[in-house]
Amino acid sequence: MVAIAFYSITGQTERFIDKIQLKAHQISDANPKYDMGQKYILIVPSYQDFMMDSVVDFLTYKDNKKNIIGIIGCGNRNFNDLFAQTAKKIAATLKVPILYLLEFSGTNQDVKNVRKIVHDLSAGQSTKEVQKPKELRGNISFLSDYRD
Repeated sequence: MVAIAFYSITGQTERFIDKIQLKAHQISDANPKYDMGQKYILIVPSYQDFMMDSVVDFLTYKDNKKNIIGIIGCGNRNFNDLFAQTAKKIAATLKVPILYLLEFSGTNQDVKNVRKIVHDLSAGQSTKEVQKPKELRGNISFLSDYRD
């Protein structure tokens, strides 16, 4: 099974994790350095870069950057281009695909879609075969401070 790691500040992302009912590691501010030790999907909310230090610490710990296979972004579509900005920046920086984007804590359809993505990837399907969201078209900025 493909593993899941997530970060939640307000609880929206954590509520989504509760809905999908799949085991997931929560990245904590108190101890962000955790070795996933296997291929995984990262699920992140949308916040400004300085609020994501724990995620950066997690990604740069041991082989976590090497083992990430895709990202799922959460956010508020009212923020237009800033919707899922964190997922877009990490994906561009680490050159991994965004697998899905959802708003707030997700709908029932989002739950089904993400569970299917995890199932398909766990069964050996390529991330290139996963349907990408339309929001990915256009400019994506980089986390230049965190590039190799």
